[in-house]
Amino acid sequence: MNRFTTIFWDVDDTLLDFAYSQRHALSECFRSIGRKMTEAELALYTRINDDYWKRLELGEVTKEQLLTGRFLLLFKKLGIEGVDVEGFRAGYQAGLGSTFSFLDDSLAICRSLRGRVRQYVITNGVTSTQRSKLKLSGLSEVMDGVFISEEIGSPKPQRQFFDHCLSHVEEKDKSRILIVGDSLTSDIKGGVQAGIPTCWYRRGAGTMDEVLGVGCRPDYEISDLHRIYDILGLPQ
Repeated sequence: MNRFTTIFWDVDDTLLDFAYSQRHALSECFRSIGRKMTEAELALYTRINDDYWKRLELGEVTKEQLLTGRFLLLFKKLGIEGVDVEGFRAGYQAGLGSTFSFLDDSLAICRSLRGRVRQYVITNGVTSTQRSKLKLSGLSEVMDGVFISEEIGSPKPQRQFFDHCLSHVEEKDKSRILIVGDSLTSDIKGGVQAGIPTCWYRRGAGTMDEVLGVGCRPDYEISDLHRIYDILGLPQ
C-alpha cells in the first residue's frame, strides 16, 4: 500500500515557472507605459515582490496592500510618475494568468498520477490569475481540487489555510497527505505546523542553512519533480 494517497501541489515555482510568467507580464506592462524593461528593473521588482509576499505570510500586510503596494514602491524607486497603478496592476495579473512554462514535465507527471493518488493545488496566488493559468496549462483538468488563499481568507503558512484544505479532501489521515512546494516559509513551514508531511522542491541554490533559518525541516527533498515517484513508491 502506498504511504500517500493525496498530494497538495504548490503552483508557482513548483509546477509552473513563475519567473518566466513574471518576466513576460512585467515587460508587457512596461511597454504599455512607453518603457522598455531592463534587467535591473526586473531584479528590483522581484526583490520588492518577494519581500511583500514574505510579509503577507507573516501577516504584516494584507493581500490588497501587497497587490498595489509593490508597484507603488517600484515606481517610487524608479522615479516613474503619472502611471495608472490600478490599470498597470490589472494588466500584470492578466499577463501572469495567460503565460506559463512547465517545470520538469509537471503536467505529464500530474497526468500520470491521476487515478493513482488524489491531487490538489494549494496556492497563495491571485484567484483570477491562478485559475486562468491552471485552465490554460491543462493542470486544472488533472487536479481533484484547487485551494486558493484569496478564496479561503488565510494564506499559507497559516494554520487556517491548511485546516480548510484538510476539511475538504477525502483523506482524513494527515500522515497520508504530502505537500510538495518550493517555499520553505509557506509550503514547508505551513505543512510542518499543520502536521502534514512535506517535500521541499529545492530549485537553484537552496541550502540546508535556509531550512535551519526557517526552523522547519522537510520530510523529503527533491530537485527534480520526477523524484516524486520514488517518494510515492510508484512506477513512472
